[in-house]
Amino acid sequence: MQLSLSSTPLPSRLYELRSIIEPIDLAELFPLPQPLEVELGSGDGSFLAEYARRHPERNFIGIERLLGRLRKLDRKARRAGLANLRAIRIESSYFLRHLLPPGSTTALHIYFPDPWPKRKHHRHRLINEGFPSIACRALAPGGAVFLRTDHPDYLDQIDFVFGQCDAFVPIETPGERLVVLTDFERAFQAQGVKTMHAGFALRA
Repeated sequence: MQLSLSSTPLPSRLYELRSIIEPIDLAELFPLPQPLEVELGSGDGSFLAEYARRHPERNFIGIERLLGRLRKLDRKARRAGLANLRAIRIESSYFLRHLLPPGSTTALHIYFPDPWPKRKHHRHRLINEGFPSIACRALAPGGAVFLRTDHPDYLDQIDFVFGQCDAFVPIETPGERLVVLTDFERAFQAQGVKTMHAGFALRA
């Protein structure tokens, strides 16, 4: 789906961190105090820009380490006139641990994180045994984590680590989220590669 174009593009959606040790001030990022969702590893912003366009009643932050990808997200957001989206250049787990205010987000989106397929490199995976507790701290009551991967072994690890955390229960990913694809997902589908998804919500 094409993003709608705005006749007056917004200023840059890239947010320059004032500090890497103090939590961000969400009121400074967004003009409206709306429910927040965060995508960790937003890539070129294919998912986040389109999903933010469909949901102006929510705020969104895209986290990415690579500046080139963030600039693509920024261009898409500005062309679409998205006042509800910001992009931050930082490592994902550090952002969750130190910069995102506790209990501030209703959803975490993690789509096609690096699977680090070699066993000796598994320790580098974002979704490891410590991740559920970090996610729990970041989420508001009733919040959820939504994940996608093309790597069956990584999906097994995701299911295992969340299954070991009593704070979460598995849930189905709503269809209105699944229909919005990432750049990786489009490429995988074009190649006939199967992609998988999982969701986990905080217990009531």
